[in-house]
Amino acid sequence: MSAPGIVVRLVEPRDHPEVERVTVAAYREDGQLEAAPEYAKVLADVAARAAASDVLVATAEGKVLGAVAFTLAGGAYAEVSKPGEAEFRTLAVDPAAQRRGVARALVQACIDRAAQLGCNALVICVRDDNNGAHALYERFGFERDPSLDWSPVPSVKLLGLRLALPVLAK
Repeated sequence: MSAPGIVVRLVEPRDHPEVERVTVAAYREDGQLEAAPEYAKVLADVAARAAASDVLVATAEGKVLGAVAFTLAGGAYAEVSKPGEAEFRTLAVDPAAQRRGVARALVQACIDRAAQLGCNALVICVRDDNNGAHALYERFGFERDPSLDWSPVPSVKLLGLRLALPVLAK
């Protein structure tokens, strides 16, 4: 499902400034910082995210096009996952690189990683009004899980989605 020429790998410290730029720009472009502009500081702190989760970057020709944070339940960056599950957060694609399969490549990398680690599900929370993200996740088979819904600030409602994963025999 990934796009030709896109490589997904773990972030390296030299990538941090570009991941910061891409993430903040994507959230700003999508209007996701209007209700909580202070969230830009959290998004910009790539080092903290990388210390608490596996930050994956999508690159092409050496340029960072997008990033996502992947974590297992119980990790410092986990918010809604339960034991045996993984979750991902802060998926962002450079506005100049959107519609090129970058988000699909990052989501597929999270699915593959969760399956390889023996997780029984992968979860994500998405703003209720982010129709593009909901459509993307539905194409992968994610289903609504209202038990994961929450609100970080009064004007932002996050809807939980869950993808059941086959348990691989060891």
